[in-house]
Amino acid sequence: LELGGSDPYIVLDTKDVQAAARLAWETRMYNTGQACNSNKRLIVMADIYDEFVAELVEIAQQMKPVDPKEMDGTDTHVYGPLSSRAAAERLDEQLRIALQEGATLHAGGALADDTAYFSPAVVTGIPRDSDSFYEEFFGPVAAVYKVESDEEALELANDCHFGLGGAVFSEDSERAEAIAKRLAVGMANVNTPAGEGAELPFGGVKRSGFGRELGPLAMDEFVNKQMYFVAN
Repeated sequence: LELGGSDPYIVLDTKDVQAAARLAWETRMYNTGQACNSNKRLIVMADIYDEFVAELVEIAQQMKPVDPKEMDGTDTHVYGPLSSRAAAERLDEQLRIALQEGATLHAGGALADDTAYFSPAVVTGIPRDSDSFYEEFFGPVAAVYKVESDEEALELANDCHFGLGGAVFSEDSERAEAIAKRLAVGMANVNTPAGEGAELPFGGVKRSGFGRELGPLAMDEFVNKQMYFVAN
């Protein structure tokens, strides 16, 4: 079973904050934010946090709605509708509750009239003691969190009911690997939003389900195993 996720996307350091923010945003907006293993929680180190959020906000403010038939995947400043009007209304309700609980909306977050369009949003400050902190925002909402240390980033990332995937970015690959190895997820990635391929098993832990598809582990799901023991 694959049951969704609220994947952490940790940025420990970068030489180009704007480029790092753009990659995070483009990853988050894939399929209008409707991907099970999307980077739904952006966890950013304090010394680059303000510049990172500012870049996200600038990009979000440039986003324009278009007809899906006009989208060719090359223009990253356009967005399509969600899967249904009900999905858009549900996302809108989730965001409103988060704001009531103390979060801050920096851009976007507008539900269109009578359609499934929802303008891509940047939100910060979702309280960790709130219900919203533990929910999956299945749509174009980038929730950003500030952390002061690697351990705080890891602790926040693992404070989640889901455990599908996660990614850690750093100029120091060993630093990123040390965090990625301790993520409570089924798929941990270093310096890439997601490792994908027919040979790479896909699946999660905790409330993100169990079992694997793709790769050798998936093959094991379709076979029975027999223990064969001969007494000496």
